[in-house]
Amino acid sequence: MPAEEHAQASPAGAAPARKRRRRWLGELAVFVLALIAIQWWQSWNVPDGPAPAFEAPFADGRSGGLGAWRAAHPGQPVAVYFWADWCPICKAQQRGVESVRADWPVLTVAMQSGDAAAVAKVLAERGLQWPTAIDADGRIAATYGLRGVPAIVVIGGDGRIRSVSVGFTTELGMRLRLWWAGLRA
Repeated sequence: MPAEEHAQASPAGAAPARKRRRRWLGELAVFVLALIAIQWWQSWNVPDGPAPAFEAPFADGRSGGLGAWRAAHPGQPVAVYFWADWCPICKAQQRGVESVRADWPVLTVAMQSGDAAAVAKVLAERGLQWPTAIDADGRIAATYGLRGVPAIVVIGGDGRIRSVSVGFTTELGMRLRLWWAGLRA
């Protein structure tokens, strides 16, 4: 093809490419907005302000609660991670939670996963040594207004809820939420 014909053909070929790009960006925007809407719907009734306190049996046989957990980490942001043994997304996310636990205080809550012995068995089978409160009937999750698992609630050093995420959250997302809560204290 001579150079003149190539120069004339390029602008015509660019229009469909721009149209495809615009369509792709539009679809991406709709997808992102849908994700944001779903995230908002799942956490719209999470209380604002101080994190609801709770006491519960733990998988290791002791009893405790959020107050004692926060007292062991004074002034630090902490994460409360809600999960269930029957949740495949929770299982997919456990490696990220385990990694975050190496650097940040994370209290886990096993929602509707059985009694302490059943949860301890699941933790042992998965090789996890998580401090885990037992929420056999879902009451703890309900006080947080959570409608599903996995969910991560980040509580600032001042005891106020700083961030809530329902559904799969990346390790980076968990770390950034905790870091941000530390800045806001």
